[in-house]
Parts: sequence; C-alpha cells; structure tokens
Amino acid sequence: MKILHLYYDIMNLYGEYANVSALKRIFEKSGIDTQVDKLSLSDTAVLSDYDIIYIGSGTERNQKLVLEDMRKYKAELVKCIDEGKVILMTGNSFEILGKSITDCEGKLYEGLGIFVFETVEQNKTRITADAILKTDLSDKKLVGFINKCSSITKVDTPLFAVKMGIGNSENDKTEGIRKNHLYGTHLTGPILIKNPYFLEYIASIAAGNGVKLSTDHLTHERAGYEITLSELTKRMEQQK
Repeated sequence: MKILHLYYDIMNLYGEYANVSALKRIFEKSGIDTQVDKLSLSDTAVLSDYDIIYIGSGTERNQKLVLEDMRKYKAELVKCIDEGKVILMTGNSFEILGKSITDCEGKLYEGLGIFVFETVEQNKTRITADAILKTDLSDKKLVGFINKCSSITKVDTPLFAVKMGIGNSENDKTEGIRKNHLYGTHLTGPILIKNPYFLEYIASIAAGNGVKLSTDHLTHERAGYEITLSELTKRMEQQK
C-alpha cells in the first residue's frame, strides 16, 4: 500500500497528519506493507504510483501556493479521479479543485477547474460549528468540527447531508464534494480519527475487494465516536 501525503508541511493546520497515521496503522495491523511518502512544493510526484492521495487543510495563503503548484498535476489528477483512485482532501484543500477562489480582498484566483463550484472567502469572522453529517456511503453518521472562512456555491455532487452544523454555503444543507473515490470535506477532527467507520470505509476501498482488514485496534476510537455522536445529538435535539 502506497500513500502520498501531499503538502504535508504547509497543509497540516489541524493536525491532519493523524489521518495518514490512522490509515497506515489500519493497513499494518492487517498485515499490509505500507509506505507513506511526504512530498511538498519542491517535489514532483507521480500520482498514479499511489493507492491513496491525501491533502490536508492550510492557511488561505498556503492554499494559494498549493493551487499554483497543483497545476502541474491537473491532467494526472483528473485521470486519477476518473479511474477511481482514493483521494481525500480535507479543509480548504479541496477548494482548489473548483472554477475559482475569490479572496477576502476581492482578488480572483483561477482554480483547477475540475469542478464547476466557486469559492468566496471573507475575513469578518471564522465560520465554525460542531457537525453531524450523513452520507449514503455508510449507515453511520459522521461527527466533527468545521472551521472555515469560505462559502462554496454550485456544488452539484456533495459528499454529505448536514444534520447539524454548516454546509458549503449559508443555508446549504449539503457539505463537501465527491466524485468516484475523491472525497473533499471541511470536516476536521481529524476526520478519520473522529470517525473510525469512515476510516474503515476509505481503507477498504483502497485495499480492494476481498481484502479483510483488521479493525480490533479501533475500540477506543469507536467508543469516542459514540460519545461524541450522543452528545451532539442531544444538543441538536435541544436546539429544535
């Protein structure tokens, strides 16, 4: 199993290295040799060489650096998405895949244009909320925290339905993006630590059909998930 942690040094705002650590651990517990390559701006990767590609969240400034650097990967990235490679992008990293990003001063940056959605940033206050999200990928809801300064519109293939928290834009009850096995979300936690069942899903897709993964070591993660879901559900019911 080969995992690429891209921009590991400048897109690690919320400790997203833990998502990669969680994936590595579940594969190794399952007897699968696992290699993690950490590459950044000064490097050039062959995306097709990897089973999983991961990019975490960064500051708005670092996001723009990554946007420019990712242009060299656009054609290969499109091919990887179309072929169903597992790609996870958390925080504002997935915003670079859209048509454009307009920063808080009104400057427009051309996105990679792989999707048609548009992102607009603001600098008044951070948009934050605890979240409960639902997906048809699993019968288990996802929990975590969203912290962003952007509004995303024209998303036609969202990843999650919002049960509690905030979506891609104001009054939007959907969150993130999805195409084949590309998953983009602002949900932090980190997401694969807070949501062991989603971790299992991502790992199983990457491992392929017929590979039995060992998940006995996720006992504490599952217990933590259940407590978090219970407490957030209570709060959600009280707010109705």
